[in-house]
Amino acid sequence: MPALDNLTKETFPKSAKYDARWLVDLDMGPHPLWLLEDLAADLDLRPGMRVLDLGSGLGATSVFLAKEFGVSVIAADLWVDPSEAGAVFRTEGVADQVLAMRVDGHRLPFGRGTFDAIVSIDAWEYFGTGDHYPPYVATFLKPSGQLGVATPALTTEVRELGEIPDHIDKVVGAESAAWHTAQWLRSQWEFSRAFTDVTARTQDDGCANWLLWERAVLELKGERTSPVQQMLEADGGAFLTFALVTGRVA
Repeated sequence: MPALDNLTKETFPKSAKYDARWLVDLDMGPHPLWLLEDLAADLDLRPGMRVLDLGSGLGATSVFLAKEFGVSVIAADLWVDPSEAGAVFRTEGVADQVLAMRVDGHRLPFGRGTFDAIVSIDAWEYFGTGDHYPPYVATFLKPSGQLGVATPALTTEVRELGEIPDHIDKVVGAESAAWHTAQWLRSQWEFSRAFTDVTARTQDDGCANWLLWERAVLELKGERTSPVQQMLEADGGAFLTFALVTGRVA
């Protein structure tokens, strides 16, 4: 069965409305809409809210937020040219709702209490896991504002394992030191005292979903395999998953 035939999942009905080829053109990692749609179930996103999409990449998640929830979005990314993301937003008819900005996650250029919600999809691991960061980013949320993160995660902390599993080390290397369990992230946010009502869970079939997407990307690009595919196949869900974490400012 072609890999593309596996990309319509009943568990992600909103994501199924978006063309896989369009998503592959914007590909920068795991299926971003599956992660966001799952995460959004733990958030209260309503029309008119102002949302920061932190680490927005080429903009698929920002388009999804604007279309599916009617929110106003700042699409913030350090590595993507805002003009490139802006072209995506114009083509998708959401340029009046979404503004692309080049932003360093450690130097957010916004005022205190700017946003109703901040979301970060497959980017938090690059800037957000230091103990200082959750209370820092909380300052940009309004009272009762929400933070939601979907990030690659492990089923067991590397420090408990005593080593990085070889199949992960070959692909991710030392970067996996910033991949934590959902419970670790929950504890970190709670100990920061910046958030209440913290929730944290792993995505059902997180590794399998990532593998489905990776195979579809390779199929559309005409490639046979990739190091990521090999890593996911070797893992089979033993260590790799995604953590979905949310909290409200205190």
